[in-house]
Amino acid sequence: HLASYAGLAPTTKSSGTSIHGEHAPRGGNRQLKRAMFLSAFASMSADPASRTYYDKQRARGKTHTQALLRLARQRISVLFAMLRDGTFYEPREPKDIELAA
Repeated sequence: HLASYAGLAPTTKSSGTSIHGEHAPRGGNRQLKRAMFLSAFASMSADPASRTYYDKQRARGKTHTQALLRLARQRISVLFAMLRDGTFYEPREPKDIELAA
């Protein structure tokens, strides 16, 4: 998957019978990872749906960096789907957090 290649897919740290939480891997294509990270950062002001996703992650208690990495992972998944299906990007209306209640 493209997220694994970029180093954006979460990995579980385990050693023997000890299993620790998920963390961002250190490997992957550094140039692609940096490009997706910067793309996610820039999209927060340009794309309302990206900003809504980021704000939702922050509301769940994620740090700025964690929320940004999750946004980058989401964006690379969309990019992979576009390449797989041969389609263009179609922005969606952001789902408002307050309307869900």
